[in-house]
Amino acid sequence: MAKDSTQRSASTSLGSCQYGSALIFPDSYISLSEPGTTTLIQKQCSVVPRFSIKIRTRYENNNGSSENCLNMEEEELKKRTVDRVDILTDPVDEKHYKEEEDLSVFRSEKTGRGPLEKGWDKCCDVIMCSYKLVDVSFQVFGLQTKVEEFVHRAIRNILLLGHRQAFAWIDEWYGMTLDDVREYESGMQEKTNEKVREAQKDIDGGIKTPETPEGEEEEGEKEGQDLKGSGRLSKNNSLSSQGSESSQSQRSGYLSSWFKWS
Repeated sequence: MAKDSTQRSASTSLGSCQYGSALIFPDSYISLSEPGTTTLIQKQCSVVPRFSIKIRTRYENNNGSSENCLNMEEEELKKRTVDRVDILTDPVDEKHYKEEEDLSVFRSEKTGRGPLEKGWDKCCDVIMCSYKLVDVSFQVFGLQTKVEEFVHRAIRNILLLGHRQAFAWIDEWYGMTLDDVREYESGMQEKTNEKVREAQKDIDGGIKTPETPEGEEEEGEKEGQDLKGSGRLSKNNSLSSQGSESSQSQRSGYLSSWFKWS
């Protein structure tokens, strides 16, 4: 019997970012709300019906001191694993590391904030914490634990990197009004859609059928007519010998296509 879905509660201070994966999970339910209330992002994979991800988010003006700001039920609290994400001390994957986003050396020109030092979340006067409850369910026998743990790690890495960038990019968004934010979001959405369209064009354009010159085509037709008669004579004789080979090649091709991961 499959286990219950796993839940982890992550709190990230100083920053607020939301992430989705619509390209991976096209069927989704997203409920967005203003800061200070709860945000729900739910993904249901149509390819694997027993695979789902649900993320509840709440932003509060504290350093992660709230015990149950997402109003979890008693049963949920028993299964919950609390994972505190520190944007300063938690290691980032080497391929994502950028010196200008290293919060131990970064300093904001507009606000004068930074660089951060160990224990920064205990002494900062201006601070906000992003509380997230991540519920991952992959109810497939034999794979559930590994897949759910992998997804939790992936989401944690995204949250860590995104919230580091939210602070490191403070000079780009500091002072923006709500209308400015909405305009920025619309612009970024259009840019993203344009990149997706261009990528799709490249994929579609890369699939082309080879062209045959006219001279070769005419010559091929004549050879085909000459061989047509002899082909009829030898067809019946070859059917019996080809029967077993054909079935084997079809079965091999079937298995090959079935196990092909691309």
